[in-house]
Amino acid sequence: MKNKYWMGAGALVLAAAAVSGSYLWSQPTQAKSVATTSTAPAAPPPVANGTQELRFAAGAPQLDMLRAQPMPALPVPMGAALNARLVVDEDATARLGSGLAGRVLLVKAALGEQVRAGQLLAEIDAPELGSAQADVDKARSDEARKRLVVERARVLGAGEGIAGRELEAAEADLAEAQAESARARQRMANLNAAGMRVRGQRLEIVSPIAGVVVERAITPALEVGPDSSSPLFVVTDPRKLWLLIDVPEVLVAQVRPGVRVDVESDAYPGEHFTATVMQRGQAVDPDTRRVVVRARLDNAAGKLLPEMFVRAALLQESGRAVRVPNAALVNRGLYTYVFVETAPGRYQRRQVTLLTRGGDNSYVGKGLAENERVVTTGALLLDAEMSARAGNAP
Repeated sequence: MKNKYWMGAGALVLAAAAVSGSYLWSQPTQAKSVATTSTAPAAPPPVANGTQELRFAAGAPQLDMLRAQPMPALPVPMGAALNARLVVDEDATARLGSGLAGRVLLVKAALGEQVRAGQLLAEIDAPELGSAQADVDKARSDEARKRLVVERARVLGAGEGIAGRELEAAEADLAEAQAESARARQRMANLNAAGMRVRGQRLEIVSPIAGVVVERAITPALEVGPDSSSPLFVVTDPRKLWLLIDVPEVLVAQVRPGVRVDVESDAYPGEHFTATVMQRGQAVDPDTRRVVVRARLDNAAGKLLPEMFVRAALLQESGRAVRVPNAALVNRGLYTYVFVETAPGRYQRRQVTLLTRGGDNSYVGKGLAENERVVTTGALLLDAEMSARAGNAP
């Protein structure tokens, strides 16, 4: 019985040993088989010039995430972009009202309508015009009658046909009639001022300039007069605008007439407009500690509109630098880099020195040449790729 027990135990030990040995010998064989059948990962493309250049083969997926464009050299701003507002150019704007009391008969111009110089805008029935015209006619008639009296007296001769004092009185009456006639004509001329045209008892409001009706405060049958609080029409040339810039005190000494201004608007991303400083304000706002500077902006395309808020950068009178978007900059410690596309699929990391850094763009003093193609989208991806390849390099 005891021998049977030991014989059974020995059989179990031998079986376990056989199973264990089979596992120990089969595991390396299986691992070797797996390693043989799996595909090894492809080696990353090389990093040239000691981690300063990346190269991608044509059709590489990374290229779909990269965008590069040439960067121009532009005048360098004095500082960061400033808040500014566009207003109408008062030198190219007409504010038209009625100098006489009357009632509007007809309105011929709509808000936003393009009008030409001399175009009829509205007609007003003004009884005062009839009175003024009657005064002119009466003064002319009285002047003509008294002139005849003087001429007749001179023909008769003083001291012969009439007394000398009668001739003197006739001449005095004529001078008085001439003065009254001149007064009546001058009054009529004042009523027929620029932007006005008189036809009988009707006062016609006409546009003295070519432009657009940007304000209209007139409707048919409206009672108007010289005491109106606002003009009936405001006509302005939209191709000319004024730019009002809030300039901090530290820049006031550098601002003078003729300084150029670079203008950007959120309505037209990436587009730049140019203005020229006309006048610097003579007082500092006590609340904002800023001075209002007025510049004239050429709006030939008519894209910008009055009362738009824009960003304005005062430009230095000399010196140009390459402007790049901040999205193209890569900061590593104390240094700043950009990636330059030197050829299709080849990107070089370039250390640059910045002259100024703005909210959206910065100006490069050293490290870039004009019109080099700078990566504006995907610069951080390239930097990460370069770091990864440098870490994998043997």
